[in-house]
Amino acid sequence: MSHFTTVKTKLRDVQCIKQALEDLGYEFVEAEAEQKVQVRGYQGQLTDADLCVKASKTYDIGLRLTNQGVEFLADWWGVETTKGVTEEEFINQLSQRYAYHKIMKEVKAQGFSIEMEEEEEQTIQLTVRKWL
Repeated sequence: MSHFTTVKTKLRDVQCIKQALEDLGYEFVEAEAEQKVQVRGYQGQLTDADLCVKASKTYDIGLRLTNQGVEFLADWWGVETTKGVTEEEFINQLSQRYAYHKIMKEVKAQGFSIEMEEEEEQTIQLTVRKWL
């Protein structure tokens, strides 16, 4: 019986996800050229994913890329027990850092420059400028 649970998201930009994971201190392994990586779960169970986040010594969090967005799959009980992070906390933390990187990417792509960036508690304030 599988203990893996899948969480569907609307996150699509894999580069921003990887930057967010790095910000949060997670190590990860990405699948190469049509290959998959193995994600570890309860009692050594394995499943395939496109990216494997090393949550602890014995549990991983997998990412599967779909047309609708990225799916996160893990044995969340094991992740919480060994890492101390619940499914909800992980998704919320990652989503916040993802949003930061996605905004920064889009701001720069549209020709804006960052004038000011302040981080206070759980709020990030940006001031951007574009010269016409």
